[in-house]
Amino acid sequence: MTPPPLPASAALFLDFDGCLVDIAPRPDAVQVTPALTHRLTRLMQRQGGAVALISGRDVADLRRHLPDFPGIVAGSHGAEFSPGPGRIQAARHPDLDIARLHQEARALARPHPAVLVEEKPHGVALHYRADPALRAFVEDVSQRLAEAHPGLALQPAKMAVELRPAGIGKGDALARLMKMPAFAGRIPVYAGDDTTDEPAMAKAQELGGFAVKIGSGASVARYTLPDPEALAAWLDDSFSRELS
Repeated sequence: MTPPPLPASAALFLDFDGCLVDIAPRPDAVQVTPALTHRLTRLMQRQGGAVALISGRDVADLRRHLPDFPGIVAGSHGAEFSPGPGRIQAARHPDLDIARLHQEARALARPHPAVLVEEKPHGVALHYRADPALRAFVEDVSQRLAEAHPGLALQPAKMAVELRPAGIGKGDALARLMKMPAFAGRIPVYAGDDTTDEPAMAKAQELGGFAVKIGSGASVARYTLPDPEALAAWLDDSFSRELS
């Protein structure tokens, strides 16, 4: 079901990969168009600054791709918050030896060069998009890493398995953002495409708003759009309606 028009009173939360941009073979190969940069700027103006990105990517990576976005970015599934460019507030995980985790992940994945090991400040993701037949291998390696690092949680994703600190997630990130002045009292609207987005979708709807699932697959979201292009058209429609 197509979502209703975006209210100007909404607090808008957006995932990045598979939502604002098409998923690429490698995380560093995504394409950010000038139209996307312009769209986010206009949304910030229309929504009174109540626009935030919530992503599994780390904040520094997102800011590299969107250097002109002035809004809040919640990265690493909410383990990092950036109130603006150049500023990052990171959660501490004293029991996590991140260098050891990355080293072990690279060593375990070495038998299959098609597996991409994405090292993150608060975890690691193993991608098998280059060879979907390696799913079982990646799941086994991820399980072994989780057992070796008890403070980590397994997070299935599209053609990947991620290990992130337990006790964080996009739903918690959205709830935290909704308490901030720019978002408080507004209607939460969340758009995302992956299983990692489901808790945030559920939280938005629990708080009286709605969620939009981008792409196919089961979801708690009440509304769906087929791809990032359709999401862009829906967002742009909010501007055209104000002009009509």
